[in-house]
Amino acid sequence: MIKKLYDTFIFKYPIIVLFILTIFVSTLGYFATKVEIDASAETLLLDDDKDLKFFREVNKTYNNSDFLIVTFSPKTDLLSQESLKDIKNISDEFLKLENVEDITSILNVPLLQSPVRPISDLVAGVDSLETKEFDKTLVKNEFLTSALYKNALVSKDFTTTAIVLNLKTDIKYFELLEARNSLLAKKRDNSITKDEEQKLDEVIIEFKHYRDLARNKETIEIQNIRNIIKKYDSNAKIFLGGVNMIASDIVGFVKSDLVIYGSSLVLILVFILWYIFRHIRWIILPFIVCFISVISTAGILGLFGWEVTVISSNFIALQLIITISIVLHLIVRYRELNIKYKHASQYKLVINTVLSKLEPSFFAIITTVVGFGSLILSHIEPVINLGLMMSTGIAISLFLSFITFPVILILMEKKDEHEKENTRFSFIQKCSGVVENNGKAIIIVSILTIVFSVTGASKLIVENSFINYFKKSTDIYKGMKVIDEELGGTTPLDIIIKFKDEPKVAKVTNKTQDQYDDFENEFDEKNDDKQYWFSQDKMDTIMAVHDYLETIPEVGKVQSLASLLKVGELLNNKRNLDGITLALLYNQLPEDYKELILSPYINIEKNEARITMRLIDSNPNLRRNELLNKINHDVRDIIKNKETTYQLSNLMVLYNNMLQSLFNSQVSTLGFTVIVLFIMFLILFRSMKVALIALVSNIIPISSIFGIMGWLNIPLDVMTITIAAIAIGIGVDDTIHFIHRFEEEFKIDHNYIEAMRRSHQSIGYAMYYTSLVIILGFSILVLSNLIPTIYFGLLTVITMISVLAADLLLLPKLLLMFKPYKQLKEIKK
Repeated sequence: MIKKLYDTFIFKYPIIVLFILTIFVSTLGYFATKVEIDASAETLLLDDDKDLKFFREVNKTYNNSDFLIVTFSPKTDLLSQESLKDIKNISDEFLKLENVEDITSILNVPLLQSPVRPISDLVAGVDSLETKEFDKTLVKNEFLTSALYKNALVSKDFTTTAIVLNLKTDIKYFELLEARNSLLAKKRDNSITKDEEQKLDEVIIEFKHYRDLARNKETIEIQNIRNIIKKYDSNAKIFLGGVNMIASDIVGFVKSDLVIYGSSLVLILVFILWYIFRHIRWIILPFIVCFISVISTAGILGLFGWEVTVISSNFIALQLIITISIVLHLIVRYRELNIKYKHASQYKLVINTVLSKLEPSFFAIITTVVGFGSLILSHIEPVINLGLMMSTGIAISLFLSFITFPVILILMEKKDEHEKENTRFSFIQKCSGVVENNGKAIIIVSILTIVFSVTGASKLIVENSFINYFKKSTDIYKGMKVIDEELGGTTPLDIIIKFKDEPKVAKVTNKTQDQYDDFENEFDEKNDDKQYWFSQDKMDTIMAVHDYLETIPEVGKVQSLASLLKVGELLNNKRNLDGITLALLYNQLPEDYKELILSPYINIEKNEARITMRLIDSNPNLRRNELLNKINHDVRDIIKNKETTYQLSNLMVLYNNMLQSLFNSQVSTLGFTVIVLFIMFLILFRSMKVALIALVSNIIPISSIFGIMGWLNIPLDVMTITIAAIAIGIGVDDTIHFIHRFEEEFKIDHNYIEAMRRSHQSIGYAMYYTSLVIILGFSILVLSNLIPTIYFGLLTVITMISVLAADLLLLPKLLLMFKPYKQLKEIKK
């Protein structure tokens, strides 16, 4: 049937087939121009995460806006006239930028302890370095000791300060985001109507369009900020940090990686193909197939709106590597037949090449699709998209390879291939000798590998350290390092404490009111409710949780109402602030000061308090999931009133949820993938014993990667956790090709040793070539700016070397040991 299809259409009308292919690829090429890159924090969140919904509610309640941090380390003293002038000038330039709302720095924050002032002065207004001359010694002491500023606005050694650029809130962006998320939630719940489905499509398109415009503006704005920073480089060491900058830079990294992967891989492939085949046609033909495969896959991404993220940024490298593997098997088979049957026509050589490689290639690609397809079971959109991208791309590669390769080759003249002994790699011949003469050593090494893998896997940790995502030479790393170690940490975490709603207390009588001093009498009757909110029980709860968090080594700066309580105690002659005073501050404090020291930490209408902290991401002892569980457990014991509830929130929780979900889904789907592969092996080889041999030959080398990661303390993160699924998908290809060839060779003389030797001498070289391409192809990922991508490349290289060794040594040894085909022969009799 397949032969008839080729004879009737492909070989009969090769020019027409090429024309149709050109139209097909050109059409997809148009959509390839619409491929988008999304490196936002949202891509790493679980859409159905309840914590995500709570996080968005918290952001609304406390009006959290985006911000950027500029770390400023002057060459002179931080409070010198020269340094303050530079901070003033650079701040003024930042304020001229379109997206900067206001700036917080040591120049404009209220100074309350330089010297200590009465608490009542807060209401009247407090001066800052910008508005009044202060005793610099007192100012320095305040910045270093105040609960409001220490370890946040200035470093402990007083050499670095933070200039916080508070950005304008993009109302339209959040309106579109909320509209999209609301409709998506309905779609997930199957409660969406047809009109709403249409509306969802429209909103998604509008959101993406507006998001891209906003990102372009943001990229320009960040570059403008960097241009301003450069003007002051000679006076201070300055770094830029913040979520927006990281997202913007990562987009640049992804674009750069795509270019580097593509260009570097092209050069590597040219070298390998020329080194192996020494013929121009075997360089041009693979490149044609690879080019149209990548363009077609990119077109599918653009057509379906699958966006390229940090996780899927290496899809081009993966696509090229897998495509070239298919083509290499075809080339090696064609050359083998050409050498063996020197008088065969071009048609005979091409059709036999295609027919002999179609079945093993089809099953090899299907297993690769299964490996990548397991990623679809994740709940994380970028990981799902990577699974969809690669599953689709691999299927396209198979289809185009088995159309393009024979069509172009049939139009070419036949050229005799000459096998030169000195070009043969002795490695393959040595593998045959090792299998034949050192079988026990192979089994012993395999057993030791299992022990190594199991013990190493037991040491694996699931972590997601953002600072370690970047090379130490990048501005992102340098900026995050300064913020992390000197200015209170990077990764944000909140605790929202929800107090029990209490019945209204009777208003204070005039008689009681007369007893208050003039400061307290500034309360209006309508504000009495607020004074009752600031009860001693609430204050004690907030203070206890705050103090506990400050004892945790992995936690940097902690801020809450307790920060104001501690400062207020100093200002109030070391007496605790009572509810009346706090309520007065809440109502009468100037808005700019209120937004800095009070509003971010309480919401009287919702009867809740917020404690914010930043984690020291570079702390090597930080175990995020363990820390969250510990805080959850300990805070439950600290809060005495059991009717008071609390919940952890912010990016720390969301990213941890994502990673734990990915880990759990990959562990469960890995077992599912192994079962599916076993079933496919059964269908392909029709032998339980052969299927088990094939499975074992893959599981042992692939499991070794977890042993390596465990023993080297390489954490499982959002990139490295996908290696097993990908390695299984790619690794089983050679297993299928070897067993398929072994079966053919065994049928000749039913001699296991000779079948093994002939298999090594034929398909062994194709496996060697393809593995060499894959290994060198993945090695170019070390050129990435992203550390997880580098790890991904190196670990995959190690895995593929292990898989090749297993397929050339362990697999044939197991076939020789268990002799599965002898049993098959007896059954047939």
